[in-house]
Order: sequence, then structure tokens, then C-alpha cells
Amino acid sequence: MKYLAFFLLCLFSFNTAQAEKKPAVTVGFDLLLTNPNYSALLKGKKIGLITNHTAINGQRQLSVDLLKSHAKEKGYTIIALFAPEHGLYGSAHASENISDDTDPDGIPIYSLHGKTRRPTTEMLKNIDLLIFDIQDIGSRSYTYISTLFYAMEEAAKQKIPVIVTDRPNPINGVIVDGPMMEDKWRSFVGYINVPYCHGMTVGELAAFFNAEYKVGTKLTVIPMEGWKRSMSFDDTGLIWIPTSPNIPEATTPYYYPTTGIIGELQLVNIGIGYTLPFKLIGTPWINAQEFAKSLNAQKFPGVFFQPFYYKPFHGKYANENCEGVNIIITDTTLYQPIQTQYLIMGILKSLYPTKFKEALEKSKDRKQMFCQVTGTEEIYKILREKKYLVWELKDLHQKERQAFLPVRQKYLIQTY
Repeated sequence: MKYLAFFLLCLFSFNTAQAEKKPAVTVGFDLLLTNPNYSALLKGKKIGLITNHTAINGQRQLSVDLLKSHAKEKGYTIIALFAPEHGLYGSAHASENISDDTDPDGIPIYSLHGKTRRPTTEMLKNIDLLIFDIQDIGSRSYTYISTLFYAMEEAAKQKIPVIVTDRPNPINGVIVDGPMMEDKWRSFVGYINVPYCHGMTVGELAAFFNAEYKVGTKLTVIPMEGWKRSMSFDDTGLIWIPTSPNIPEATTPYYYPTTGIIGELQLVNIGIGYTLPFKLIGTPWINAQEFAKSLNAQKFPGVFFQPFYYKPFHGKYANENCEGVNIIITDTTLYQPIQTQYLIMGILKSLYPTKFKEALEKSKDRKQMFCQVTGTEEIYKILREKKYLVWELKDLHQKERQAFLPVRQKYLIQTY
């Protein structure tokens, strides 16, 4: 009996040690508060913090709580909070307008996804330092980085310095894939000319934007410690907090650029309205076995397509029996999200040309948003006009991406 007790005690101690294992990565916000060179930037300042529920560190502490707890010690005051899409607590749905509010300590919470997408002069009144700390997902069309860019522009006008505390790109810092952004299609869902998957962190994007777009913000980026460009989010040891209702897991950012573009046209169900958002392609008119076989025959790197049958609870094809594929990423270092999406589009049109054409015709009213998300009208034209899509789509913006790479290199943080 005593041996059993000893074994259980050892097992408990081992599991506790494993549970409390220090993450491999220290986020920038922690360094802002613990590194004297960085924390000196806070002293005597009236601070506005742009943040939400995703801003959590390796000890499961929210940045807003940490900033409050160190205020007296570090000699600063928090006078405003700013919330992006989905709100400060992440409970709002996509595109839902959010009202201004007040937090439990009486600090005003200004919504940057309500009456305005930009902090106004009145909101910025009396602020002499703006901090941005939000977890991004690594795709250009996600609005958190647009909120950062808008805030930087408004801060520059008021001569307010901006600190961006860096966080991991959950896809990794290597994959550069997808179309570029044409000026004609700039919007809140895509504001700067980088590839759809850019392989950059929020801090690197901020530096790129500030210099390449001549914004003129007095910008400081607080880098992470321990993050390497090849890391998946799981490699970091940090806790994944769903960045929005349909990005529930640390792996979902890989799938968002795999199906999100075709999802904008609502040609198919992409798992939104079911339990696997962005991980599925399905409709009542797809044959799952045929579709999976055709996709797998192309032997695209790092991915396998499993036949899948499901019934969405809501959204596209709600309560209808759908067939299609569950997209399984087998090697994140080889996987190319946008190229894989192009393959899916091409096989769909090849196998089901009539249904594809009908679905595209029904989606005409979504063309504007589709082009804003993709950054170009060329993808839409190819989908409508070309019989064989994949190679045409793969060739799109190849030269522009190659030209972007040396520019990107200037803004990559060398310790990563």
C-alpha cells in the first residue's frame, strides 16, 4: 500500500511540474513591465491601452490586470481602454457593432468597432502613451491589425507615442503565401500591401507600416524572448485564447486562410455553423469520396483530405446533410494555406461546374467584400472565367511576392 501511495505522490508531483512548466516564450508585455529599459517608458505617463481577452501571458494573467497592478509602482496612470472587433471580452460576433462602456474600476472602454473604427481626438484627449497588446492570427484580413494601423495613424496626428508589445504569429514566421493588396481594395479587412499570409508578427507589421506608409508614429516595439520563426503556437508553451468565436483553437489560424476566402463567397460551408470552423469544405451536392480522392491525387505538401459527412447547426446549408472533406494538416512546415485553397477551388469547379457556376452567380452581392478580403479582383475573375483555375491562381502575384520579400526582411526582428 505504501508503494502505491509513493507512486501516486510521484505521479502527482510530476504532473504538477509539467503543468507549471515555464513557457518557451515570454511575450513582449511581460518585458515592458519587468525590463527597466522598457518600463522607464511608462513613468509619469497617462496611458491608453488597446487590448482584449487574448492578451494573456505565460502565467495566465491579462495585460489589462497587469498594467493596473503595476501602476503605482511604475508611476503611471491608465486613463482609457480601447476594444477591437469582438469587444474587450471577445464575446461579440463578427461584424457586430459594440458600444462604449466602463470597466469595473471606472476606466472608460472605447469601442473601435462601433460608431468609429479609429480612436477619435476626444478619445485620445490627455493620453500621452498608447499601448497595443492583442494576439493576432497571422492573416492580413483579420481586423485586429487594421485596428493597430488606424490607431497608429491617429496617434501620429496627435504626436502620441505608440508601444506595440509583440506576440507570436500562430501560423509561424516563415510562411509567406497568397495575393498582395491592391490600393483599390484597401479597407478595414485589409489595409496594407503584404501577402495574405505574411509570416510577420504584429510588431514587425507595425514597423513595416510605419516606415513603408510614412505614418510618422513614434513607435517602440517590445520584442518577445524565446520565440523562433519556425514555431507553431503549440511550440511556444503559451495558452491559446480564442481570438474570436470562430478561431477556437491554436491550430485554427492555419485553416482560416485555407478556406476563409472561398467562405466569403458562401459557395460552400466551411465548418462555420458546425464544430470545426474553417476546417471543412462541404455542400449537399459534393460527393465526399470523389472530392477527397481528387484532392489527394494532387499530392499537395503537408495536407490530407479526409471524406467527411455532417449537418451544420446554422449558417450556410443549416440543417442540411453535407458531404465534403475534413482538411488535415500533416506538416505545418511544408503547408501552404492559400495554395491549398486554390486547389480546393479548382477541384470544386472541375468536378461540379454547373453547381459551382450557380453558387457563384448567387454570390454576386458578396463580390465587394470578397475583393477587399483577397486584396484583388483577379481571383474573382479567374473563378468566373477560367475552366482550369489552380495554376492561374498559383501564378497570381508571384512576382509581387518575390519583390516583397527583401522589403519584409528589413522589418524582421533579428532575435527571432
